[in-house]
Amino acid sequence: MTEEPSGGDLSRLRQLNAMAAIRALRDDKPLTLTELAKRTGLSRASTEDVIRELIGRGWVAEAEPTAGTVGRPARRYRFRADAGRVLGVDIGGHTIRALVTDLDGEVLHSATVAVTPELGRKDRLAAIDRCVVAALAGADTTPDQIWSTGVATTGLVDGTGKVMLSDSLTEWTGVDLADHLRRLVPAPIRVENDSKLAALAESWRGVARYAKDVVFLLAGVRTGTGLIIDGKLHRGFANAAGEIGALPAVGWLKAPDHLRAWTASNAGTRPAGGSTDRGLTTGSTRTTPATGSSTAPARPNPTSLARPGAAAAGERDEGRGGADEFSDVFEAARSGDRAATKAVRRYTRDIAVGVSALILTLDPELLVIGGGFSRSADVVIDGLRGELDRWCLRTPEIRISTFGDEGVVLGAVRLALEQVETSMSEGANPLT
Repeated sequence: MTEEPSGGDLSRLRQLNAMAAIRALRDDKPLTLTELAKRTGLSRASTEDVIRELIGRGWVAEAEPTAGTVGRPARRYRFRADAGRVLGVDIGGHTIRALVTDLDGEVLHSATVAVTPELGRKDRLAAIDRCVVAALAGADTTPDQIWSTGVATTGLVDGTGKVMLSDSLTEWTGVDLADHLRRLVPAPIRVENDSKLAALAESWRGVARYAKDVVFLLAGVRTGTGLIIDGKLHRGFANAAGEIGALPAVGWLKAPDHLRAWTASNAGTRPAGGSTDRGLTTGSTRTTPATGSSTAPARPNPTSLARPGAAAAGERDEGRGGADEFSDVFEAARSGDRAATKAVRRYTRDIAVGVSALILTLDPELLVIGGGFSRSADVVIDGLRGELDRWCLRTPEIRISTFGDEGVVLGAVRLALEQVETSMSEGANPLT
């Protein structure tokens, strides 16, 4: 990195040097000044100045000496992930979920509150408050210790944190989530569509973390998409990129009807639906799920916050009345039931139309499938691949998300961390 300003602002140069040092320390183990200077391209003198400044801000600390070292070891420095905390909130149709993490995204505490899609605005906002308060208390964190908050919600969201349109939650269109949550946590708040944040999570620590161009399909009772282009979440001019399901000709709105028809015809043979209990559940301190890739349906993650399986935009948390409504049809298809297999095939055929359009438009490296139906990817993926082979010039590699229910809320955490990183790069206090 160039150290001499050429007509530029010296303070801005110091900010860039500081960010280069932070990135190097976050990406690796503790480093000596010599190692850090080599990683950043700075001189040793400049590196010393940067480290001194970052220690003063509380973002970097001297690491403990390595045990067994002979002689006086060189000082090593580490990024202080514990210097601040961020909050991620996922507002679904059936569950509200909150995570408190450190600045590396490691989860300190989680909380969930069960709700229903029919819940009114006032009651849903109150449930969000209970969930956030429980997560903060469980992480022994006060609101002023939160550096940034990321929020995931169904529907179209504008740049101010207001839901512009939501047809799946009662009285949800027009709610200003940023303004509401600011009463609980005063730090910067960013709000985004849940499908987009699920894609962001995959690009951050999921099966798409090494891919630059990705189509993410959040498949469930409702279907949503998130697009990663050149390694970045693509939002579009009005934050409506990827909303191809709004086009009736695509068939996403009617696709689940094929599954409903089978379920209705076999209603007498299936057990009663899940509970609608609105209890609050909190999780103990732990770290984020291990990252990994998968090209086959993932096994349930024993460390997940709730049951396995993520969910689709607008109708997630399907264990309480959503996708579990269709668990029998997938299981019957898996067992060879001809009528169930036909219903799943018709569902897949409808979904493939919109997915093909996105693939033909973006030519992605990967197609990642998440959502409540991803748990049944073993009976869906072959048919989907066959349809994509039929319509696309090139079918991308298909991978199945391994995040389960945590995908969307982890995306919300990443959104909050992006805000912190932006503040750091601008030399600003992350709390403002």
